Amino acid sequence: MSPQVEQQLGVDRSAALSVELPDQFGRRRRLSDYHGQMVVVYFYPKDDTPGCTLEGKEFRDLHENFRALDCAVVGVSTDSSAAHRAFADKHGFPFTLLADEHGELARAFGVLHDSRADRATFVLDRNGRVAKDFLDVTPRGHAQRVLKFAQALAESHLMLGG
Repeated sequence: MSPQVEQQLGVDRSAALSVELPDQFGRRRRLSDYHGQMVVVYFYPKDDTPGCTLEGKEFRDLHENFRALDCAVVGVSTDSSAAHRAFADKHGFPFTLLADEHGELARAFGVLHDSRADRATFVLDRNGRVAKDFLDVTPRGHAQRVLKFAQALAESHLMLGG
């Protein structure tokens, strides 16, 4: 989204970097903690539901590919840290899940609908800027599409001398 569109929609993604939320272990995290590496921030509606589980498993199965690109994967929903911990343990998710119980981060990205996050994904570059948004997400195959974009972004970064 362009900065003008973000402003019209009331989206403030730069402020999103400083939103502090607990992860599945209760540790406080901010997206700015990942400065210097790419970050995939994927929002999903609810832990342990069929679509959200499928999406999470696909990110899990490709996690090493993302790590090879120095790209963190962060899942976000409005469920609690305890629910995230159970969800991550049950399915072996090796990445961070942030508990956005009040919808603060989802609201900053413009994806809060009622009290739940819409299914949407944002790829942040090494400086924390949104390089790509995926707003019309179908869970099956989504992680692979995001990985392809992250690979292209990493290659362009290297070509530019990064």
